Amino acid sequence: MEWLNYHHLRYFWTVAKEGSLARAAAKLHVSQPSISEQIRELESAFGEKLFRREGRNNKLTDAGQVVFGYAEEIFTLGRELLNAVKQRPGVKELRLYVGVADSFPKLVTNEILKPVFAMPQTAHIICREGKMEDLLAQLAAHRLDIVLADEPASSSTNFKTYNHSLGETGTSFCAEKKLAAKLKRNFPKSLHGAPALLPTENTSLRRALETWFREQKIQPRIVAEFEDLALMKVMAAEGRGFIAMPSVAVNDAVSHYGFQTVGRAEKCRVQFHAITAERRIAHPAVALITSQARGKM
Repeated sequence: MEWLNYHHLRYFWTVAKEGSLARAAAKLHVSQPSISEQIRELESAFGEKLFRREGRNNKLTDAGQVVFGYAEEIFTLGRELLNAVKQRPGVKELRLYVGVADSFPKLVTNEILKPVFAMPQTAHIICREGKMEDLLAQLAAHRLDIVLADEPASSSTNFKTYNHSLGETGTSFCAEKKLAAKLKRNFPKSLHGAPALLPTENTSLRRALETWFREQKIQPRIVAEFEDLALMKVMAAEGRGFIAMPSVAVNDAVSHYGFQTVGRAEKCRVQFHAITAERRIAHPAVALITSQARGKM
């Protein structure tokens, strides 16, 4: 029987969290060569490289990402074990592993997760962002409890998944105050030829927008396209163009970025889905998310 050296695993885990050997060595009060040697032994045991060098930093390989996920769980359970044995308050945390598709609006994610933070039981949420196919693979391996996405999982996936509709919302158009004041006049025709910051074409929001633009006979001037919707909002805050977002997230966007709403398009619909590996939702936080989100949408 093969045995895992948890001492080596803790060194690896610390380097992964700190991002460099130097910071990990300082935290663990050991030398860098000692850490390097123990990580090499761990890599030898796994038969996989766990890190790759990028400048002065250590970045996780694909195998390293998998090992890091397990290490996070192992050492979290270790802390819970100590708390339980010493009978400290808050013995058992409720852990929720959430996968968020990179096309899923972050302000909507915040709205959906809010009820979990208000639960009577202490909750520890771990969010992982990525491509849909990667997140579904982690869901199938029970590395995630739920995946939030703006489209349902395809029936062609190699493993069983269950889609739970969280509802849908219309779309709102926002911009920096000066540009918004200009675009509010004669909306939606004012968007024709106006500078636009849009999500990339592989997103459901972009597809919904393109359909709505065609129906309204509107052709905005696309200034930039983004996979990172947070960056899109930062650029919009500087007045570079208008943006579109799910109406459910508009209030937070206005308060965070100082936008003004240009107008709403209720017929431009965006859907939200929770994807699980089991038909019956057993995790209390996942059940809360699905029930509360439907009410908000």
